[in-house]
Amino acid sequence: MQIKLKNCNNIQEGILNIETNQLNIKYGINGTGKSTIAKAIEAYINDTQGNGNSLQTLKPFKSFSDAASIPEVIGAETFKTVRVFNEEYVNEFVFQPDELVKGSFDIFIRNAEYDAGIIEVDRHVQIIKDMLSQEKDIDDLINDFNELNSSFGKSAKTGIHGSSIISKAFKNGNKVANIPPNLQGFTPYITHSENYKWIKWQIDGKSYLDIAASCPYCVSDITKSKEKIVELSQAYDPKSVENLNKVISVFQRLDKYFSDQTKKTIDGFIKNIDGYTDDQANFLREVRDQVDRLHLKFINAKSLGFVSLKDVEKVIESLNSHKITLELFNHLNSEETEKKVKIINDSIEAILQKANELQGKINIQKKLIQRLVKEYKEEINGFLKNAGYNYSVTLVSQANGQYLLKLIHNDLSDEISDVKSHLSFGERNAFSLVLFMYDALKAKPDLIILDDPISSFDKNKKFAIIDMLFRREKNFRDKTVLMLTHDFEPIVDMIYHHQKRFSVPNATFIENIRGKLTEKKIERRDISTYLQICTENIGLAGNMISKLVYLRRKFEIDHDHGLGFQFLSSLFHKRITPDFRENGTERPLTADEIRQAESLVQAQITGFEYNKVMQLVQDDNQMCQLYTDSTSNYEKLHIYRIIFEGKPGAEEKVIEKFINESFHIENDYIYQLNPREFQLVPQYVIDACDARIKAL
Repeated sequence: MQIKLKNCNNIQEGILNIETNQLNIKYGINGTGKSTIAKAIEAYINDTQGNGNSLQTLKPFKSFSDAASIPEVIGAETFKTVRVFNEEYVNEFVFQPDELVKGSFDIFIRNAEYDAGIIEVDRHVQIIKDMLSQEKDIDDLINDFNELNSSFGKSAKTGIHGSSIISKAFKNGNKVANIPPNLQGFTPYITHSENYKWIKWQIDGKSYLDIAASCPYCVSDITKSKEKIVELSQAYDPKSVENLNKVISVFQRLDKYFSDQTKKTIDGFIKNIDGYTDDQANFLREVRDQVDRLHLKFINAKSLGFVSLKDVEKVIESLNSHKITLELFNHLNSEETEKKVKIINDSIEAILQKANELQGKINIQKKLIQRLVKEYKEEINGFLKNAGYNYSVTLVSQANGQYLLKLIHNDLSDEISDVKSHLSFGERNAFSLVLFMYDALKAKPDLIILDDPISSFDKNKKFAIIDMLFRREKNFRDKTVLMLTHDFEPIVDMIYHHQKRFSVPNATFIENIRGKLTEKKIERRDISTYLQICTENIGLAGNMISKLVYLRRKFEIDHDHGLGFQFLSSLFHKRITPDFRENGTERPLTADEIRQAESLVQAQITGFEYNKVMQLVQDDNQMCQLYTDSTSNYEKLHIYRIIFEGKPGAEEKVIEKFINESFHIENDYIYQLNPREFQLVPQYVIDACDARIKAL
């Protein structure tokens, strides 16, 4: 399929071809817009799925004032979901505080087979869920137990914590049930279900009493009743009354679950006039403890499943432990509680009748998990060993039944908690990329994008990573993958050296010339050693200077710094008399050496004469014309270098530094693309050279 990009950062317009169910490598030099391609496609897919309007953030700065120049991606409609490996993924998803990658349980353990196993185990314990679901009172009981528990607040060594709801409600006695004699006239309001609202209203109105001797609501005379109104605000606090109502309501709802004696004691507590005693507080703590234990029993019974029964050898023992012995809960030993307990115990007994079958299902599930843990550990640890990393990973079981991926240093055999601080930049990237692969395989997106994933690694690690991503049992083979890179080695490995090991990718060279993005197919025949390239280009170059450039590079690659190399070096440095320079010494070539050197060059380039070519390199007009006529940026650079040999100028020094130190492209790889066919020199460098040539 063809994807067209318009007005995205430094890409004004461009078309990319992406083959589905295949690896698509887009190889380009820095500054081409590779990350922009990744961001644009990702933004488009997310935007079309209703996840924002991020594509518009890629609008070029130069187009901010142009309303018509809006970022566009055309042709990517097939892709509904995308996963992108980039710096943002590394920062947000890997090396979490408690696991190597966010959601490692879902990535490595939870799959369709796992979920089916859990469903099968749950089916065997469904009887208890069905019986409990028919009893709404049990859910109400659990909720009331929970509310009562929260009313006690924080734990205290003795009695009830002073900041708890119960303490605030009862520490001064129950003044709702025990209204002071002088305030009996307010009884209908104090005992009303929303009494605390009325008390708050009464207290808020007190501030108006000093304005006049009349009621601020009905304007009747309140001279005689004013003291009572003030006394009411002193005797009652609306928040305490509200807490009192809540706690009493809970106790009343739980009343049928308490034993007769406990019920009587609690009734005395909540009607206490002067506040509770230490003995009463300790009694309530006993009640709370039993409520907590019974509450937990009900919760655990409702949540029976694989996690709670995964110790397959002790399934019967575990099921029996969920039964409730009501005699151990003397405060809750009532007929109503007994009914609820019987439901739990009967359902567990029914499950026990099928214990052997249940054990079998649990055992199958455990073996599945063990197999998954073993597979993933072996795969990832095999990669780490091949890549030379002294680490390993393990999936650690958690109390909730999940598994988290942890990192271990082989010299310590201990889990590493703060992973980021222990790993180098390259190690973090390698781990991140492999973890991303498993994450993407689990998510099954329509498109996987790798934004310059392996350029920071040495050759061995690069190959180990590519091998892991595209050849192992779990890999990106047959997935639609877009890999954007300025690293040529994956192309060499996958297209040139190891075609049988890898599925041959769809590889192209992408080029950005002043905003126009183009791509060119890379075939196996396009990959050569630079010695082969030089030999071929000596015959292909369109002018004498370029032919000589390739010949000189051929001498250099062959480590032949003899007469031929010295002869051409003298020519390019515009030395009228050729000389020999080596190890800090120099001397003119003898007449015989000059004849030998000229013969060496003429054997490969017919028509070569030193003096004639010297006249050419000294003629700026002719050289500038050669520069202009050249279609290869690489050849342009060498012609430019000869033109400005010996000429002063700060700008020339900057370009020279780039040419001499920063862009010896022929030294990057053993294998590479022919610079006559693929523009490997950045356009901005050529633009700088063009400007200097025009100003000459």
